[in-house]
Amino acid sequence: MKSSPFNLPRVGRIGSKALHFDSVGSTNDVAASYVAQRVSDEEVEGLVVIADTQTAGRGRRGHTWFSPPGAGLYVSVVLMPMRARVEPRRATSLLTLAAGVAIAEGIHAVTELPVNLKWPNDIYVGRRKLAGILAEASTTGPATEAVILGYGINVAATAYPPELSERAASLESEIGRRVDRHQVLVETLAALSRRYDDLLDGRFDAILDAWRLRAPSAAGAYVSWTTSDGLQLGITAGIDDNGALLVEVGDRIERVVSGELDWIN
Repeated sequence: MKSSPFNLPRVGRIGSKALHFDSVGSTNDVAASYVAQRVSDEEVEGLVVIADTQTAGRGRRGHTWFSPPGAGLYVSVVLMPMRARVEPRRATSLLTLAAGVAIAEGIHAVTELPVNLKWPNDIYVGRRKLAGILAEASTTGPATEAVILGYGINVAATAYPPELSERAASLESEIGRRVDRHQVLVETLAALSRRYDDLLDGRFDAILDAWRLRAPSAAGAYVSWTTSDGLQLGITAGIDDNGALLVEVGDRIERVVSGELDWIN
């Protein structure tokens, strides 16, 4: 597992250091290990880790992220939303939504695909999943408030496992031409830098408005989730100002703050 400097222009706070690997277990794990070794926040904020393949890529709820060589973009970025100048805890709670907006904007800049967001952190084209985001807090080392933001984008058409073949999409299969992975990387990081600045400067409405425009399923979709009271069923009714999903259950509105949610087609 060899790393090398990556030809990545610095975009705002992101890209202060970029590492490229042919293969890793998980880019999030590599980034977290780097955070644990640093002595200051400034050394880690904006670190980008890129891999051509992951052998143990993971997604939300303990799922694996299929990461075949050269077929996707597998990236982790170290961010520190608790350094926000306005409402740092709210900035942290909105980080995943901001990242979803940014990844969608970066993809659209390269491909013009009409991608949609699905709460809390998935990116779809039509009914097929195109990309996913996983944010994990780093709890080791001096930079204890770092968040490792990982994202994976299916770029090239590939042979998906049977359980994914009907549900996964790729950029190239959707637009019918080759897509430059490096261009997708630069555009998504540039968009992420802009939206990260929105978070740090307290421009929360800009993020929430952009997310709502790209998330038609956030209102009027049937969902289910499990609580201590058992299985809950309801209809989505938007998100609140902290990014929680609002669900109408009978005559009341429930606030769902975790991703343990199933969408009923």
